[in-house]
Amino acid sequence: MARILIADDEAGIREFLRDALEADGHEVVDAANGDQAAALLDQRGFDLLITDLKMPGRTGMDLVRKVRAEQPETQVIVLTAHATVDSAVEAMRLGAFDYLRKPIGSPEELCVLAGRAVERRGLLDTADRAERSQALDPPLSHGDPAMQPVVEAISRVARTTATVLLLGESGTGKEVAARTIHRLSDRRNCPFMAVNCAALSETLLESELFGHEKGAFTGAGERRRGRIELAHSGTFFLDEVGEAKPDLQAKLLRVIQERRFERVGGTRTIEVDVRWVAATNRDLRAMIAEGKFREDLYHRIAVFPIRLPPLRERPGDVLPIARLLLEGICADLKRRPLAIAPDAERKLVGFSWPGNVRELANSLERAAIMANGDSIRGDDLWLDAGAAPPPGAAAPIKPLAELEREAIVRTLQSVDGNRRKAAELLGIGERTLYDKLKRLGLDQDRS
Repeated sequence: MARILIADDEAGIREFLRDALEADGHEVVDAANGDQAAALLDQRGFDLLITDLKMPGRTGMDLVRKVRAEQPETQVIVLTAHATVDSAVEAMRLGAFDYLRKPIGSPEELCVLAGRAVERRGLLDTADRAERSQALDPPLSHGDPAMQPVVEAISRVARTTATVLLLGESGTGKEVAARTIHRLSDRRNCPFMAVNCAALSETLLESELFGHEKGAFTGAGERRRGRIELAHSGTFFLDEVGEAKPDLQAKLLRVIQERRFERVGGTRTIEVDVRWVAATNRDLRAMIAEGKFREDLYHRIAVFPIRLPPLRERPGDVLPIARLLLEGICADLKRRPLAIAPDAERKLVGFSWPGNVRELANSLERAAIMANGDSIRGDDLWLDAGAAPPPGAAAPIKPLAELEREAIVRTLQSVDGNRRKAAELLGIGERTLYDKLKRLGLDQDRS
């Protein structure tokens, strides 16, 4: 349930809105003009303000400005019988979430849009909670000299609106860096949104980023706002941007360059104010040379590139990060806090950590499970990825991409490289196999 304030000088409109929203489970207060609405805003907080643009005294635009300045977490939907592109754009430029034209089509249309606005309000709350719990996340650095240039670069660029490209191996803390940039910027009180371009199929990724209209594809039962739209006024983190397909790269280029886009299946152009941070563990310049990544998109996202060094290049950070991670691991495992014994410390600092912080966390979790007493000892740590696991421990779980690669290579070898037969044995289409070979870097391999 959300607290919603309605401001409209037409009693019939207020009654329609109040009845629809209360039936949807919300707590609703209404005001007959802008001055009454401003007084109510001063008295208590609201999750959502729905206001007419044209009212005697204070206008809807005045209320948008007031909310933006004094209660930026409150979302605003503007109503107008005089809807024009100019008025809608101006209201959203000032910070409104969206607008509705009078007469409103149906209570369902109103409630869906109000629900989306309240969802964005909830995302702001989530961001605030994440901000308060930031101390539980591994910080960028604990003082290792190799990280000093990174810390300084992030501190400088965070105060600007420049697009940042974070470069580094998997597990080096690129998302932590992105969140730090957001936290240090003047957008800190607005949403931080993140999407991993490698985690979703092309169709789902496009819908997740840009949203979709009702009926845009099978299963699209209602209009949905995308994460870029929900990130308006905030920061958007494009993780693993090197995995984006060519068609999506073109659409990303447009929204980054022109700050406008259309939802999937829609024709209405939506303007958005977003600060972009991208990240990749791929060599984008090599991908450009191979025709796999757009050069114009690269130059848009690489305005301010920052390389995050792997953990092996900053050994001074290993133990402080390990202690911080171990604190959270013990809480998750519901066991008393564990210290790290000196022999375990030497082992941790001496290891190369090819999987970086992610591998460190996994190793500590295994050790915490194996540990007896009040500390992790050297014998509790299983760090050699090529060695047999300790007695009673499960074999290491390989990444899905590695298992997929091994299965494809073995199958191709068993049929002397015949891709049609290999696809049949794997239970996939020949085109799907071809795409997987390209993605896994096996398209040149005829063995």
